[in-house]
Order: sequence, then C-alpha cells, then structure tokens
Amino acid sequence: MTQTLSYRQGLKGVFKVPGDKSISHRAVMLGAISVGETVISGFLPGEDCLSTINCFEAMGIKAERSGTSVRIEGNGLHGLKKPEKTLDVGNSGTTLRLMTGILAGQPFNCRVTGDSSIQKRPMKRVFEPLGMMGAKFSDASSAPFEVYGQKLTGIEYALPVPSAQVKSAILLASLFAQGETAIEEPVPSRNHTEIMLGAFGADIQKKGGKIISRPVSELKAQNIAVPGDISSAAFFMAAALITPGSKVTIEGVGVNPTRTGLVDALLEMGGRIEISNSRSVGGEPVADLTACHSRLKGISISGGILPRMIDEVPIFAAVALFAEGRTSISDAGELKFKESNRLNAMAVELGKLGAHVIETDDGLIIDGGFPLHGAPTDSRDDHRVAMSLAIASIMASGSTVINGSECVDISYPGFFEQLASL
Repeated sequence: MTQTLSYRQGLKGVFKVPGDKSISHRAVMLGAISVGETVISGFLPGEDCLSTINCFEAMGIKAERSGTSVRIEGNGLHGLKKPEKTLDVGNSGTTLRLMTGILAGQPFNCRVTGDSSIQKRPMKRVFEPLGMMGAKFSDASSAPFEVYGQKLTGIEYALPVPSAQVKSAILLASLFAQGETAIEEPVPSRNHTEIMLGAFGADIQKKGGKIISRPVSELKAQNIAVPGDISSAAFFMAAALITPGSKVTIEGVGVNPTRTGLVDALLEMGGRIEISNSRSVGGEPVADLTACHSRLKGISISGGILPRMIDEVPIFAAVALFAEGRTSISDAGELKFKESNRLNAMAVELGKLGAHVIETDDGLIIDGGFPLHGAPTDSRDDHRVAMSLAIASIMASGSTVINGSECVDISYPGFFEQLASL
C-alpha cells in the first residue's frame, strides 16, 4: 500500500487521538492474571494491542471486544493455560518483552515468535535479569524462542540502560517470585506498569531510585480508562507547529511526566503549546494539548530526556527540519532496535525529501531551513517512520509517496483520514 500526500493549508480542529498503546497492552495483561472482570475503555484497537489479546486468549483467557471497549475475564495469577500453538506477537515488541516476564513464572513451557521485524529485536536484555530470577529459555538471542516455566526468586537488579520494557518484564515476573524484587533505574522510564500494578492490588513501592515489588496472593480486576496516546498526539502537535495558519487541540491526552519529553523539547525550540484542563484518570495525569504554528530554533537533546521521548524521536527529527539552525540528538542508540533502525530510516528517508540529516552512532544531526520537495519514500514497515514522513511532507513542494503506509495501523488506525480532516 502507498500513500500520496499533498497538504499546504493550515491545520485546524479539536479532536481526540486513539488510546495509549502502552497502557492498553498492560491493561489486557494485568486483567488476564487478575481475579474478576476487567473492563477497559478507550482501548487502542491497533494491530499490536490485538496481538496481546490474541496471545492471552491462546492461554485460556476470555476477551470480548467492541470497538474501543474490552472485557477481560481474568483467571488469576495462576490460571493461565499452556497454549496449544506457538504464541505469535506479530510486530509487537511490548507484547514480546512484557509477556515473557509473565511466562517465565508459569507451570508450563511454550514457544514465542513474531514477524520478521520482531525476530531481529534483541531479547538478551530481558533474558538476563529473568534468568537471575531462575527463568530458563532456549539458546536464542531473539524470537523465536522457548520459555521453560520455573519457580522464580526475587532479585536486586540495576538496569544498565533505561528501558520500560525490561523493567516491566521484571516487575511482571516478580508477581510469581518468592521474596522481594528491587529494580534500580539509571534515569526514570515510563511508569505505567508501576501505576497499574498498584491499582490492581500489587505490593509495589518507590524508594529513592529503587522500585520494590513484593509478592501478593492475588490481583483484583479493575475498570481501566485509557487516555489518549501522547505518542499519537505528537504527530498533530508537530504538524501544527510547522504549518502556517495552524491551531489544533487534542483532548484527553495522557501527560504522564515520564512520557512528556517531546513537549519539553518542543517548548525549548520555541513551540507554542498550551496544556489545559489537567486532571487525573485512573492514576494517570491527563490534559488537553493545543499547538499553534511557531517560529522554531534548533536545540541539542541528550541524556535523561531521551527515555521520556524515545518513541517520539522520529517526529522530533521531522520538526527539526523547520527550525532555524542545527538540532542534534544523542544518547538515542536504542532506536536502532525498534521496528526499524529509526536513526537510519529518518536520515535516509528525510534525505529523499531534500533534508540535511546526518546519522551518528547514537543519534542524528539535523540542519533546518532547507526547502523540501516531494519524493517516493519508504516507511520501512515502521508506523512511526511512516507518520513522521507524512508530517514532514506537509511543507514539501509537490506530492510525497509513502510506500508501506499500512503499517500505521499498528498504533493509529485512521491516521491519514484524521490528518486529511484537519
């Protein structure tokens, strides 16, 4: 599938974006191992989150979905059943890594695989701490692999690099472990797992730089309202900032401070972004975000802000094309191991549009102010690359073709229709 784009007028509108992908995944997983019925509203019906539902249905969980509402009939901490077939996570790295933490403590063995992109994603960073807890896996560094369910023991573990997925896999495994588990983060990463575990009745605390988890006899089902995904809102904030005459308001967006690094970076660039109607929904901070066309300047980002905007680096790179001067991104080497090598993808694909972007070992150097022209581009089968190219193309002369654009359904079904409506 290809998508041809040619937009030049200002973007205007008040709207909502689909539910947060990270929270949708976690709500299904915790609902599945809780006692009672968990009702999820605002669920993201993207391909990745549906992969999570499919995997847990294969382990005996009943899930009923209607649009963005999902009912999960939990079987308790020890109620999952051995799947009859290999568990297939599709393109979902979140499903792969978090579910592995749950599988490690089950009384059965199973096989896990995914698509060709998933089979390139490194898993040793998950296997290592889970192995310290007593988990056993086949001799593989990526999917497909076997999980041999074991009795687990709590550990103390210092994450070598910030990773919400690795942290979450350990925390989910700790539910099946004897004794206390303590995780130390070098810098805070997204904390949706900790918030939701607390809501479901887990014994989880934050002490200094450590997250402490102690086993409980059961988790109790909850009603979960999923806020709008800030990673999806990011594309429309970016579009408004770079397109003259634009003003958009995105309602009900999750603004967890572990996820708002992009907003901070755009504000530093001079972006006109207003945060209003702040409130709390299920322990998660939520607000409305308004973005207007702005005169932007190049900045340098590195260090602790990167874990807070790691999924938004591709769209940040697109915005930097329209900033005055040079923008540099470093400490973003993690992006080489996403659905694509996102550093290389953004450097090469934006370059096709006439952008001046240099790929470094752990980031990008972007010179703003160069005129863009429409051209054929490739999504690399990466939803965030595809949407970032779409936003960059708004201000390019002529039309841009994005090959493989159907991959946006992973996180934002209806993205191109939403963009056109503005």
